Amino acid sequence: MRALAVAAAALLIAPPALAAPPGSADRDRALEVLKTGIRYKTTASAGPEPFLAYAGWIKGVLVEAGYRPEDILIEPVAGTATLIARLPGRDPARKPLVISGHMDVVEARAEDWTRDPFTPVVENGYVFGRGATDNKFDISMVVTTLARLKAENWRPNRDVILALSGDEETQMRSSAILAQRLKHADLVLNSDAGGGDLDPSGKPLSYGIQGAEKTYADFTLRATDPGGHSSRPTPGNPIYRLSGALERLEAYRFPVQSNEITRASLAASGRKMEGPMGEALRRFAADPSDAEAAERLSSSPTWAPYLRTTCVATMISGGHAPNALPQRAEATVNCRIFPGASSEAVRATLVEVLADPTLSVTRNDDGSIDSPPSPLRPDVVRAVRRAVHAVHPGLEIVPVQSAGATDSMHFRAAGVPSYGVSGLFSRAGDTFAHGLNERAPLAAIPGALVHWDSLIRDLGR
Repeated sequence: MRALAVAAAALLIAPPALAAPPGSADRDRALEVLKTGIRYKTTASAGPEPFLAYAGWIKGVLVEAGYRPEDILIEPVAGTATLIARLPGRDPARKPLVISGHMDVVEARAEDWTRDPFTPVVENGYVFGRGATDNKFDISMVVTTLARLKAENWRPNRDVILALSGDEETQMRSSAILAQRLKHADLVLNSDAGGGDLDPSGKPLSYGIQGAEKTYADFTLRATDPGGHSSRPTPGNPIYRLSGALERLEAYRFPVQSNEITRASLAASGRKMEGPMGEALRRFAADPSDAEAAERLSSSPTWAPYLRTTCVATMISGGHAPNALPQRAEATVNCRIFPGASSEAVRATLVEVLADPTLSVTRNDDGSIDSPPSPLRPDVVRAVRRAVHAVHPGLEIVPVQSAGATDSMHFRAAGVPSYGVSGLFSRAGDTFAHGLNERAPLAAIPGALVHWDSLIRDLGR
């Protein structure tokens, strides 16, 4: 998923990388790789076959470029598949560089789309199809780049590993398996996060490097009672008890938190914003203990989520008949947990805030785990800056924290720093990722190829 992220702070400027612009053959090849990828219906409901076929096709592209077949492993796992492709480095003792992505896409019903979601269509400067951006755009750019580098006999100083998962959009079972197998890696470049923003005219505004994300966590709140006839109300009505508990939850705010990424993010946004909110952004970034600034930011639905963990009721059910006292009432509470905080600690806080010992609070099996933020490593920041400035000299490079989860979650939890560094530049609301008529701008392909060429050469050293 290309998760939403708050605008963030500029990092120091360095000379642009000397990455050569891709030729027309490279651009054409990248587009064909993307169009072919869209044709594979890699949805959760499709079963493992299209995943194995898509991974097998990618393997064929890499083998044709010179990869050894034994250096590319495809495995069916958890009802889907994974791919691990290794470009051997000169020094096998060095920790490898991992590039991650996910082959799966969100479900799409053909009857709802203007065009068939799994038939790529190039039209009006875009390629349309499910996965055109999320995440097959960057997968295609990376595969094209890795194939070209191998064909040119480029050899990194350390192993460069492409790791593709198959269920990032759902339970992330394959993501967890990949993270455990590659937990010896030095770092991960996640193709499914970060990226560049364009204004409505197509002018680049900034580039975001994603270094942290909130933990997604669903909790079930449950109240039960023996029930009875509705003509004889009792004080144990589960609907009333659950309703009262949810009102207490609505009134509660988790404590304010910050990290180097959110402070830099808010500082950059504050520099661009006038008035009281801009001042609050600047003040909080300079001093997170500034209670007045935190309170002003907390009043804004835009900025409040970046200050704390949030929990909100999203679903509710209860009762079994209109003429019977309810025997059960349940609510789903969705939490987005600040990086570094534990989901068990949040569950304990919910129990305390709900203030009803007869209610059970259970963490659902949602595929997410706790993960810390990644440090803004200078070598990674420099490499990203060079890659972006090779296409957009002097563009602001900004750290971002996502509100949603990606494969980075599992790598970070395994102790491997992970950074979202997509090569896609797009306008706000232009790609329709997860929505109808998903599309990727053709104009983004040349820059994305330079981007990945620069990153791989730089960090593969």
